[in-house]
Amino acid sequence: MTSSNAPLTKLNIFSLKGAQMRTFHITWFTFFICFFGWFGLAPLMPTIKEDLHLSKSQIGNIVIASVSGTIIARLIIGRLCDSWGPRKTYTALLLCGALPVMCVGLSKDYTTFLLFRLAISVIGASFVITQFHTSVMFAPNIKGTANAIAGGWGNLGGGITNMLMPLVFAAIVGLGYTQHQAWRYAMLLPGLLMILAAFLYYRYTKDTPEGNYGDSIKGKKSASVKTDYSLLKDWRIWALSLAYAMGFGMEITFDNVAALHFVQEFRLSQAAAGFWAGVFGLMNLFARALGGIFADKIGKKQGMKGKGIFLAVMLLFEGIGLLLFAKAPTLPLAVTAMISFALFLKMVNGATYAMTPFINIKNIGLISGIVGAGGNLGGMLFGFLFKSNAITYSQAFSYIGLAVIATSFIVLFTRFGKQEAATEKTATRMQPATVS
Repeated sequence: MTSSNAPLTKLNIFSLKGAQMRTFHITWFTFFICFFGWFGLAPLMPTIKEDLHLSKSQIGNIVIASVSGTIIARLIIGRLCDSWGPRKTYTALLLCGALPVMCVGLSKDYTTFLLFRLAISVIGASFVITQFHTSVMFAPNIKGTANAIAGGWGNLGGGITNMLMPLVFAAIVGLGYTQHQAWRYAMLLPGLLMILAAFLYYRYTKDTPEGNYGDSIKGKKSASVKTDYSLLKDWRIWALSLAYAMGFGMEITFDNVAALHFVQEFRLSQAAAGFWAGVFGLMNLFARALGGIFADKIGKKQGMKGKGIFLAVMLLFEGIGLLLFAKAPTLPLAVTAMISFALFLKMVNGATYAMTPFINIKNIGLISGIVGAGGNLGGMLFGFLFKSNAITYSQAFSYIGLAVIATSFIVLFTRFGKQEAATEKTATRMQPATVS
């Protein structure tokens, strides 16, 4: 029988019993709220573009800024999780991130808006804490599944944000405010939600199943662990970072530009474009979890090598789907292709973090931060494609599709090692995986 202060070997998604499951649910919900702050502006960009008289190049810079600050933040946050603990780290990030979210409405021109967008991008580091916290709460046999479900349900916030924020905007306009005022006031809601989430996180979660850093034996040990930077020589970390750049990097890029693409390419209204962009995000309800579940099942029989092959195949299908989306001549075909590549993209994300915690169990925070930063680096680089006046959005999607396909072969030929596979198999045999 599992001890109440040990990592869980069973994931009962309908339970709030124990520090592990309570932390699991608060963690994914907090990550969900973070998306409202991080991408709340994205579905409102058609209005913001007109209000601030933004050019395509300037919008591209804003897209780049929305993810670039997260790269450094994820590296720092990963280290803080190892030393300071996820509970305090998440609380501080939420409170600091809420400030630029609520103050972005003070923007009067492109420059001030760009700076606020850069500050808001730091919120994206919340993902690293989510994955770190879930990893320490669950045993190896179910770790990938738990990470994928927590990440997926949190990423669902990207879809709900695209759908809900235009409605919040419309409601404010309905109260008699101008469009110039409405998008600014709309951003107060995500900021207030983040402050509420900070209170919930600090009050009701624990750093580890045994307690918080500093007041438990486990916590004291965790806080004193020294980061082993020599592991940066491990190519597997960089292969997973590249895979995550093609998965999550593409996801946040699409969250940023989807509404604009649907407005420009298919002449949709801001609300309709936000809805279809939201459908992309809604796939996180199950797709990322599927990636983690399948990866765990494959890992049980074939170890890390099998997981790597699975990840490579998902990347290949994602790339093909992206190419089809880029060439789609009508809205129905575009939506069909979008749902297709979204399924595989989110499974890529789930599979990547079903592998990440097993690279080095003593430095999960650092490795999670590096792989997570890879996702944002991909998003930043993709942003340059959407900034160029010489490249259409459809062409940019095509180029990214080709890059994803190339990455699938890199991952396929990466040797993830037999020792880790054996360790994983042993842990799995000792602890049967269960999801209920």
